[in-house]
Amino acid sequence: MWEQFIDAVPADFQGTFQAMHPLTALVRLIFAAGLGAVIGIERELHARTAGLRTHILIAIAACLFTLISLEIVATDDLPGGVQQSTDPLRLIEAVTAGVAFLAAGSIITSGGKVAGLTTGAGMWMAGAIGLACGTGRMPLAIMATVLAVVVLWLLRGVSRRIEALSTRDE
Repeated sequence: MWEQFIDAVPADFQGTFQAMHPLTALVRLIFAAGLGAVIGIERELHARTAGLRTHILIAIAACLFTLISLEIVATDDLPGGVQQSTDPLRLIEAVTAGVAFLAAGSIITSGGKVAGLTTGAGMWMAGAIGLACGTGRMPLAIMATVLAVVVLWLLRGVSRRIEALSTRDE
């Protein structure tokens, strides 16, 4: 029995990458982690509850789900001659729903005020960036990350000024 187990384990590590080279998958995962970190650092600098680690993990998870999907689509030797039916849009829906669930947990309503909405949006963005990295769309992921950081950093002051003006008028 142990001999079968010992023989089966190496087989699980051989030929597991059919859609891409393992180093390509690793680069995509690292890229997702790095870009998720960029957004996470901004959130950490402003003492938000979902910060560096959360955004990195969301981006890596979204990338991993994408890589898994690509590998499943590339698999041609399903057991029992089962035909494969795939829809790549389901992956995007699943990742979006999962991240939305996490993001919703960061939103707090108290005394008529809503807090955590931007953090939740940042988590959602980290998921989208992870999906882009997983499909190898690194330039798109970089553009989205830069734009997200611009929105988070540069528009913070504009948002505060608008809020101050609106409370002054009341």
